Amino acid sequence: MRWIKINARFEAENMDLAEELVSQIFFDLDLGGLVCEVPLAEPDEGFGSNALEQPSTHSISGFLPDIPPSKNLIADLEKKAAALEGIKVTVSTRIVEDQDWSESWKNFFFVTRVTDTLVIRPSWREFQPLPNDIVIDIDPGMAFGTGTHETTSMCLALIQEQMTPGASFLDVGTGSGILMIAAAKLGAGTLKGLDNDGVAVEIAGKNLEQNKIPPRSFEISCTTLDQYPQERFDLLTANILAEVIIKILPEIKTRLAPKGRAILSGIINDWADRVKTALADNGFTLVKTTAQGEWVAMVVEKTRPIPEYSPGRRPE
Repeated sequence: MRWIKINARFEAENMDLAEELVSQIFFDLDLGGLVCEVPLAEPDEGFGSNALEQPSTHSISGFLPDIPPSKNLIADLEKKAAALEGIKVTVSTRIVEDQDWSESWKNFFFVTRVTDTLVIRPSWREFQPLPNDIVIDIDPGMAFGTGTHETTSMCLALIQEQMTPGASFLDVGTGSGILMIAAAKLGAGTLKGLDNDGVAVEIAGKNLEQNKIPPRSFEISCTTLDQYPQERFDLLTANILAEVIIKILPEIKTRLAPKGRAILSGIINDWADRVKTALADNGFTLVKTTAQGEWVAMVVEKTRPIPEYSPGRRPE
């Protein structure tokens, strides 16, 4: 089958915000195989063996089947892109075969050291780990998540910080499964994930098995959080768009164990205050905030009630 590759090259004063807004247009139109092609920082010495040339411009690419109705979706994308304030978007298209689609995105992913001991290795790159390294082998396929983006790397570091042995773990919007793999290798007990993209669910399962996570020890569901069973977890991650996080905060709250915590990422700086307000409105306490570039990640827990004071009783 042939596909139409749609490429949206963009320029703006705030490139991180522009990347999120242009990506959202692709998500809204359900374009498949979303790829963010942006210049990345130079890898550390010894990383990124056989690395290829990185892109010189910022762009988002997605794919549609080469059928007549796709022309209407492309027209909608161009209209939405033109309406973005302060962002110049240039849209181009070309026809590609399945093989082009399945391989081209590999050019821009490298071995990444997230923490002193946590390393992400794309399956096609060579890397010699240090004795204490925890290595996650990842082949994202057409699903999001290689550990190179700030939102994912912050999540990984926070999982390592917040995970306790045997903890139950849920990943909302699991993508390639990278956060589930990290949780498993860092000692999680119950390991579950969900994504509304069937391709992501399939790829995540393969990645967990590639990392020698036994199939009987994890479960990945093709669903949304509001349709997910009312099970409670010690640690929950949601590395998705800030506006989506705000919408699902009530659902996140019902899925947390009494002392459970959630790691929220995918939050652009401009949305941080709105997320904090929504957290307070939904009964969450902000435990920690971390930032990389224009992105913010938050660790939150359910707000605990203040014990009432009674005469003759010592306050706790």
